[in-house]
Amino acid sequence: MQWHPLPPASASELAQVSARLCRLLRDEVTEALTTLAADWRELLFPHADDAQFADGYAQAVTFGLLMARARGITITGGLHEVSVQLRQTSSLIGAALQLLTDSEETRQALATSLLTLERVLDVVDWPRISRRKNDAWLYFYEDFLEVYDNELRKATGSYYTPPEVVASMVALVDEALRRPGFNRPRGMASAEVTLGDPATGTGTFMLGVLRQIARAVAADEGEGAVPAAVHAALGRLFAFELQLGPFAVAQLRVLAEVLALTGSLPPTEPRMFVTDTLGNPNDDGGQFPGYLAAIGKQRRSANRIKREEPITVVIGNPPYKEKAKGRGGWVEGEGRNKGEYAPLADWQPPPEWGVGAHAKHLRNLYIYFWRWASWKVFDHRPTAGPSIGVGGTGIVAYITVAGFLSGPGFQRMREYLRQRCQEVWVIDCSPEGHQPEASTRLFQGVQQPICIVLASRWSAEPKAEPARVRWRALPAGHRRDKFEALTALRLESDGWQDCPADGRAPFLPAAADRWASYPALDEFFLYDGSGVMPGRTWVIAPDAESLNRRWAKLVAAPAEDKERLFHPHLAGAGLGDRHVARVVSNALAGYPITSRSAGQEAGACVAPVAYAFRSFDRQWIVPDIRLINRPNPRLWELRSNQQVFITAFTEESPSGGPALTLTGLVPDLHHYKGSFGGRVFPLWADAAAQHPNLRPALLAQLSSSYGRPVGAEDLFAYIAAVAAQPGYVERFRADLATPGLRIPLTADAALFGEAVALGRP
Repeated sequence: MQWHPLPPASASELAQVSARLCRLLRDEVTEALTTLAADWRELLFPHADDAQFADGYAQAVTFGLLMARARGITITGGLHEVSVQLRQTSSLIGAALQLLTDSEETRQALATSLLTLERVLDVVDWPRISRRKNDAWLYFYEDFLEVYDNELRKATGSYYTPPEVVASMVALVDEALRRPGFNRPRGMASAEVTLGDPATGTGTFMLGVLRQIARAVAADEGEGAVPAAVHAALGRLFAFELQLGPFAVAQLRVLAEVLALTGSLPPTEPRMFVTDTLGNPNDDGGQFPGYLAAIGKQRRSANRIKREEPITVVIGNPPYKEKAKGRGGWVEGEGRNKGEYAPLADWQPPPEWGVGAHAKHLRNLYIYFWRWASWKVFDHRPTAGPSIGVGGTGIVAYITVAGFLSGPGFQRMREYLRQRCQEVWVIDCSPEGHQPEASTRLFQGVQQPICIVLASRWSAEPKAEPARVRWRALPAGHRRDKFEALTALRLESDGWQDCPADGRAPFLPAAADRWASYPALDEFFLYDGSGVMPGRTWVIAPDAESLNRRWAKLVAAPAEDKERLFHPHLAGAGLGDRHVARVVSNALAGYPITSRSAGQEAGACVAPVAYAFRSFDRQWIVPDIRLINRPNPRLWELRSNQQVFITAFTEESPSGGPALTLTGLVPDLHHYKGSFGGRVFPLWADAAAQHPNLRPALLAQLSSSYGRPVGAEDLFAYIAAVAAQPGYVERFRADLATPGLRIPLTADAALFGEAVALGRP
């Protein structure tokens, strides 16, 4: 049997037809489709709406027919026969196609699009691309998405892992399995090693694993041993995916790869499932009749793996989505009864650590997937047959955004990994920092710094020492240079640097002894907090009069227009929940409490006040608590003519210019720089400027050391002199690889005095 890859030139036409089919699925509401949408949502992905179902189903049908054509199945022979033949290796796609044959109403509603789809596939020039181009399907889907719905790609994070990265990660995991500890000389080809990708996308990691096994077996035993080894490996691999479109492409690619490596299709369906990885592993949902049986089987089989199978390796590229509270399912604690286990709770920092304000960053999809993988490999005690996964041993290897390497909200996560593992390997893939040139990015559509982390645990026996954490960076520059460096990289290569052994310390190289001895900026202060997050732009303006006019327009608007003018775009998202009809029972310091909502107001605007919008951009703001999503009332309580605020990054390092800036006005969340947020450090702990916000014991110690009184204003001015200028960043650039400002304190009283004089206004 021949397997013919589709030319990328055909992606545009196929995508246009598929998009038409998607629109019809949304617009032509048949009873069968309505029932299918409800059942699929309930059983597989309850958060999907009708449009998302239509999109996924249209892609599943398109790529199911494409799979049939690539396998030599004739579409013009009838969709029923296509669905029957596909069920051997793709039961869910076969079930999706079955609906089109079982419902006369649906067949009639979609007839034109289906005929067009058949015609496009029948005239495709199949041999145009050589089968030797193994990644043609991946690039075809990229081309398909650009035409089909490029916004969908952005919304779902559908930027797939480059094959060069996958090959390198797979090789590193294979090397780790062969090293002392695991001591598996066949690596991934070992019969005891089970592997899974919990967010498989278009299946690139599955292909990487199969290719690695084929190469290793060919080298050790000869080419003749490869087919049996590959077919056997399919029983030890699993892949989960939530989106139907990528899932269909993944199945197509894996089957094509198996055929290329072995000369035949697998005797049973690969263990690939449309499922929510983060869903409850104990919820199988009962029995399902008819075409729902394939859906129910997907859910039960996936949950059986989650619940019962030991897994040695979890590898992949989990999705990234900030502010994903409520999207973490069972991992986050969705639907649990009081007292029931939620794995993410293990990573919540305790209150005494004082980093609770940063713990919100745990609510990100990629962190949920990190927690699921670490639970499955290191914590889970399944009762199935023997494997090195039993007892909580194995490897988690992910490529993800790099915030957890150093962010204060991830301290418990880092401590957990040091406690569980023997070794952790970290590869910084973005030495250029945030928003680098697109040509330097491994994922060209991703602006955040990313990293590869391999967390390894080969013994579940209690251990006294934390994991050894080693770090290295890829070369700065073009992505092709990074691909070359990754290809050559080995765990035994020179150039790895040790990271601190302290459990909560960043997964970054240990700072130089002198730098590490300097006190951190936040250690000088009693209080620091976030700046103001207005949440809507109209409450800020370059002048007060503009704000008065905007308020007057809102007040005078008809009732039905007020909500639109108010811009309640953050309501219900956990970010302040301000809307025009909401009555707020308190007020900012110095302003009266009102029992009226903004929509009920008929009077004048609360008098605008000057506002520190950015470090070098003063604006005006309406100080009305009803209008500001996150006002941080503490900052308004401290506001006075004597107050001064420092703003600075704490979770990122400055790349140039002053390391911190100062203002006498209440500052915006993004005051230091128009991104990332940051922290605000007030000089005074009260509006009367009677009580310093700097630690009294530190002021007393400095006074004693210098033989002269050191007041809060002196130390504040000293900090400004040291760090509020570009020389600080240049001098400590290498040390700032670990985010977090530190302030060197001189022992020379005269030098301290000079700095104070320089730092005073």
